[in-house]
Amino acid sequence: MINKNKTPAKRMTLKAVADALGVSTASISNAFNRPDQLSAVLRDRILSECERLGYHGPNPAARSLRTGATGVVGVMLAERLAYNFRDACATEFLQGVAEVLDDARVNLLLMPGRDDFYHQQSMESIPDRFIIYGPPRDLSVIQRLERQHKPVVTVDFTLGNHLSLNIDNYGGAKQAAQHIYRQIGGDAPVAVIGLRLIQSDTIGRVKEVDMIDAATSISRQRLDAYRDAAAEVGAEILADQVWNTHESNWSDGVKAAREALLSEPRPKALFCMSDQLALAALSVARDLDIRVPEDLKIVGFDDISEARRGHPAITTVYQPSIEKGRLAAMMALNPERFESRVLPTQLQIRETA
Repeated sequence: MINKNKTPAKRMTLKAVADALGVSTASISNAFNRPDQLSAVLRDRILSECERLGYHGPNPAARSLRTGATGVVGVMLAERLAYNFRDACATEFLQGVAEVLDDARVNLLLMPGRDDFYHQQSMESIPDRFIIYGPPRDLSVIQRLERQHKPVVTVDFTLGNHLSLNIDNYGGAKQAAQHIYRQIGGDAPVAVIGLRLIQSDTIGRVKEVDMIDAATSISRQRLDAYRDAAAEVGAEILADQVWNTHESNWSDGVKAAREALLSEPRPKALFCMSDQLALAALSVARDLDIRVPEDLKIVGFDDISEARRGHPAITTVYQPSIEKGRLAAMMALNPERFESRVLPTQLQIRETA
């Protein structure tokens, strides 16, 4: 049993903490580095008491945090690691991060946002600061990072008092929707090809009750913007006009767009939450002999290079993905010099709308 009555030494060592808590040094070490070796109850009690005593772990990385000596920035990714090498926005973001860290001669550690990667190891103890790129699928891993008491920068969401870096998702999406409604009017049916609007991996129509809250979902922020633009012209976007996709990729986009374009009444416009989804929707329209933009308007989000190069070129919302990566890295390296930021977006009008 942990003894809360013992007084810790002024400068806490592993042995001093173990004595203060009435447990072995191995138990303290396991609580931080090998959680599978302890019961969940015992580990939580040890970590809670260590927090109270101001002791942040027996590993070298945690100690060197206080001197800034490890030279490693951890980038926690919301999706599977492989996805970030297929998604254009993610690769541009990581390019921006890497450019700054290269110049600073700082190492980069990519970290998955899934709790099962941390059960047999303590990866969070390695970096001396973190960038969290999107809210991780397993929110419990955030607690692991916060226990390290290291600088954290969140990107595309906010977390407590940590520095955050976002783009104007709402403003960009609303500009895009307003542009569409000026052309088709409020009476024309529309559909939304959404991206991770629900926790499930389901591809298809969504239910209102299942949708993620806008506070932690940039996709929900974009949907809210589409709906507000619709309300301005006396229209409404209902849940059965919204399709969910699991990933921003071709196959998910094709499946969702085909369902949307075969529904009745057929949409006159598709609001796509990424350019990859917009490109997939354009392909489906061609297969169904639907003329774009004459019979169907398509708008995307991100302004990736493929959206600009094809024909017809995609009307979309530009977000500065490389700049976002650079700025996130600078904020992580020198948090005292920065405040939380929201970067602007810009509508790029091309050939699909």
